[in-house]
Amino acid sequence: MKVADSVAFVTGANRGLGSAFVEALLERGAARVYAGTRPGHPVSDDPRVVTIPLDVTDAALVTAAAERCGDVEILINNAGIMRLDPLIAAETDEAARDEMEVNFFGTLRLCRAFAPVLARNGGGAIVNVLSVASWIAPVASGGYGASKAAAWSLTNAVRLELHEQGTLVTAVHAGFIDTEMVTRVRAPKVSPQDVVAQTLDGIERGEVEILADDESRRVKEALPRDHAELYPPLQAIWDGRRRR
Repeated sequence: MKVADSVAFVTGANRGLGSAFVEALLERGAARVYAGTRPGHPVSDDPRVVTIPLDVTDAALVTAAAERCGDVEILINNAGIMRLDPLIAAETDEAARDEMEVNFFGTLRLCRAFAPVLARNGGGAIVNVLSVASWIAPVASGGYGASKAAAWSLTNAVRLELHEQGTLVTAVHAGFIDTEMVTRVRAPKVSPQDVVAQTLDGIERGEVEILADDESRRVKEALPRDHAELYPPLQAIWDGRRRR
């Protein structure tokens, strides 16, 4: 899958990682980039960028986007939310439901809507932006981790289902990416541009999984020993928060 001269669709395209995807696609010579974003959020003045009204929780808007953008060859499911709520201590299910609706069901809606489009255009590629939280429960944001774990399973299943039509399905995992979502987090962060560069290089090489930073590589490597190595430090952080 080559980025040059391709047509791409990016969800959550107006800021953060989504904006970085749009810019990098243009720099690498994409013929057109559809920028899916909520109404009223401009993306780029480049004539190759077409802004598409999109809310991944709205099935009608997703269907309309797929019908309008029938030349798409690369779908980048970037839109996501993180509510920073625990699971047991949360007063309602609202945060966890919102995270699942956007991060899991939103991704599923886009995959379903664009799968026939990609098939007609030779197979193409789907990129699902996931997280290191796909593999390890984040402290105080259990719903986010659950939604990303579900999206990881979804990605693997979609890859199986779309293999015959020649669609590459790629999962991108990273820890903290230096965007507005984690402004208050004081921890090492990878730049959006670095994640995007690794992702676009990866899909050009046909990779099904991209570990975009040291944290995602560390956690993936430690998965066979996660309860011995990964969770005790997290338990200590959680217990410390409760004692304050």
